Amino acid sequence: MQNIIERLLQGDRRALARMVTLIENEIPQARQYLAELHQHTGNAHILGVTGAPGAGKSTLVTRLVRELRNRERKVGVVAVDPTSPFTGGAILGDRIRMMELAGDPNIFIRSMASRGNLGGLAASTRDVVRAMDAAGYDPIIIETVGTGQAEVEVMRTAQTVLVVVAPGMGDDIQAIKAGILEIADLFIVSKMDRPGANQTVAELAMLLSLDPKRKQVAWRVPILKTSALKGQGIAEVVDAIQQHRASLEESGTWLLRAQRQVRSELQTLVIQAVMKSLSASVTQEEWDTFIEDITRRERDPYTVAQELERRIGLKRE
Repeated sequence: MQNIIERLLQGDRRALARMVTLIENEIPQARQYLAELHQHTGNAHILGVTGAPGAGKSTLVTRLVRELRNRERKVGVVAVDPTSPFTGGAILGDRIRMMELAGDPNIFIRSMASRGNLGGLAASTRDVVRAMDAAGYDPIIIETVGTGQAEVEVMRTAQTVLVVVAPGMGDDIQAIKAGILEIADLFIVSKMDRPGANQTVAELAMLLSLDPKRKQVAWRVPILKTSALKGQGIAEVVDAIQQHRASLEESGTWLLRAQRQVRSELQTLVIQAVMKSLSASVTQEEWDTFIEDITRRERDPYTVAQELERRIGLKRE
C-alpha cells in the first residue's frame, strides 16, 4: 500500500494508472488508498466540460490540453463516455480521439464508461480525479457524456464548468433553458466559422440577461467563440478559466464550492453504503415478492419501504 501511494505522490504514471484501475474495478483496497491520499489533494483546478452530443467537446478539450501544455501545465483528463448496452464498456473512447496527446508524459488521459449513471458522470469520477490531484495534475478536465438536461451533476465535482454549444443546435438552447444555464461559468460557442454562430451568442446573452441569479454574483459569465479545428479562441478560453479561478478565490466562493462538493460526496457515499446493506439483507426472491405484491395492490410501497428500513437498522421499532 505504502509503495503505490509513495510512487503516485511522486507523479509515477504507472502507479496512477494502477490506482485508477483499482477504483474503476471497485477493489476494496482502493478506498484505503484514497483515504491515505486525501490529505495530499485539493490543489488541482477541476474543469467540467459539458454540452449536448456533437457540440465539439472532445475537439475543444484536445485543444485546451495543448494550450495548457504550452503554458507548462501538467494536465489530467477524465473523459466519460456513453456505455454500450451490450459490453458495458465505453463507446468511442476519447483516448482514441486524443491519441495525438498520448505521448506527452505530462498528460494523463483516462476514458471511463458512465455505466448508466445519470448526470453525465461515472460513479467513480470523483475518486479518479482525487488520484490525479494527488499525483500533481493541475488542472484536471472532466468531459461529460453530453446527455443534455441531466448534466448538472458535473457542478458537484468541478470548480469551473464550461458549457459547449454549437451554432444551429436549437435543441441545445432548449436544454440550456431547462437547467444547464445556471451551472455554466463559461459558455463556449464552438465551430465559430459555421453560419449562425453570432446568433447563438446573442441567444445565450439574452438567456443570461433574463437570469436574476446572475445579477447577484460578481462573476459575469463570458460567452467565447472558438474554432477548435483551426485553433481559434483557445488561448482566450484558457485565460478566462484562470480569471474564473482568481474570481472564486478572491470572493471566497472557492471554499463554498469545495464544501458543496464534499457534502454531495458524503451523501453519495452514505447512499452507496445503504444500498449495499439493503442488497445484503434482501434476497432476489424477496424483492420479486415485494414487487408482485405492490403491483397487485396487495401491499403498498410505503409500508414495504418502512419494513426494509427497519431491517437494515435505519428505523427503530
